[in-house]
Amino acid sequence: MTTSNTNTQTPNPSNPSSLPSRYEIRKLEPHHAPWAGAILVHSNLFHSPVWPHLYPENLTARLHRSFPAGEYLVTHQIQSGMSFGVFDTQYVYKRPESAATGGALYWDASEPSVQESGGLEAESRRLLLQMDFPLVSIALSYDAFDPLDFNKMGALVECLPHFGIIYHVLAQGDRRDPDPSVPSRRGEVLNRNGTATRQDYAGEGIMAALARWLMKEAAGRGYRGIQIETSSDAVKSVWEKAEEPFKGSVVSRFVTSEYVDEEGKRPFGAVRQECAKIWVDLKSEDEN
Repeated sequence: MTTSNTNTQTPNPSNPSSLPSRYEIRKLEPHHAPWAGAILVHSNLFHSPVWPHLYPENLTARLHRSFPAGEYLVTHQIQSGMSFGVFDTQYVYKRPESAATGGALYWDASEPSVQESGGLEAESRRLLLQMDFPLVSIALSYDAFDPLDFNKMGALVECLPHFGIIYHVLAQGDRRDPDPSVPSRRGEVLNRNGTATRQDYAGEGIMAALARWLMKEAAGRGYRGIQIETSSDAVKSVWEKAEEPFKGSVVSRFVTSEYVDEEGKRPFGAVRQECAKIWVDLKSEDEN
């Protein structure tokens, strides 16, 4: 089903989105990096179908380690010029000092490492209240011609060791030959790596609307394809079922609880989630 796109509050008004009128899509700028990083780690550590089940204890301490560890991943993608966020134009600030600066993050890494006596939901809300800014959802991307430096990803992988396993297994399962995700120049292939929506805005279809807008925007800028790795059924569904004229296909997948490594171990234990690598073809056969 094709969505109705009438919201022209986007970086390209000729490419409107299907978001409600209160929301605006903006290109993320370097000063947005802390906000984007906070949304990314908070959403994933407390509300993903994988991470809070793999790491159920001391999530606050892990969040405070992961936030600075993920700075390179977030910054590299924002610098690409192809990372976008959804902003709530009717956002009500919780603190007057936040309103004065247009938003602020109040996380304190020096706080006690265990803050979860009230339960994970209560701790999630406590941390969310400290995210006092109008950015509500992110779609981080980078040009595949300018790949991530995995030597700079070490700190994040140390915080989230299964992050590296997921990408390794999906890469092993990708048997494409030739591989269309390998670019010959900039502006051909976009890699998506960082999808997250604040929990207080979940369930409104924001992620899907932003993803579909980005597909059209990338195609309009000449990109021939987008690649994304997912560990969420909702994200997988949007990209696998890309709206026409685009075509999404799963090129590699595995179920975490069924994965056995080279040593015969099951690193994900009983945590069950299908992870997938998805390729979205933005060009018709005639154009490729």
